[in-house]
Amino acid sequence: MSNISYYSAEGLQKLKDELHFLEHQERPRISEAIAEARDKGDLSENAEYHAAKEQQSMIEYKIVQLKNTLANARIIDESQLDNSKALIRSKVKIKNLTLNKEMSFLLVADAEADLAGGKLSVNSPIGKGILGKKLGDIIDIAVPNGKFQVEILEISR
Repeated sequence: MSNISYYSAEGLQKLKDELHFLEHQERPRISEAIAEARDKGDLSENAEYHAAKEQQSMIEYKIVQLKNTLANARIIDESQLDNSKALIRSKVKIKNLTLNKEMSFLLVADAEADLAGGKLSVNSPIGKGILGKKLGDIIDIAVPNGKFQVEILEISR
């Protein structure tokens, strides 16, 4: 089953750039490191060789992940979104009613999430809780350390 994710054009380009970097710079670099380590002799006791092979495995895994993500990625047309609901690419201002504290963030796909930059994943507990909700809705949100209530104060694009 495919897992479609929606991205901004900028977010999708970042994923493509990362894939290009891994395939065209990191993969050749690690292949050279493996060849150099192999030339040093006995592979069974060659720590450099084993470290390079492990790094190669991690790079190849990341490349496969990125390719799968890109295969299921779609650019979202923000002009077609309903502004009355909190959807992906919505700028949302909420008030934590438990702490009486306001927060603002942009709802984004997992790969674009950056809490310090004000970008919250739609798959995070808070993102899931407010996704599809309307202005003024009060929602109970379950997080690992308990539950709290939030009120949606503002939704914009």
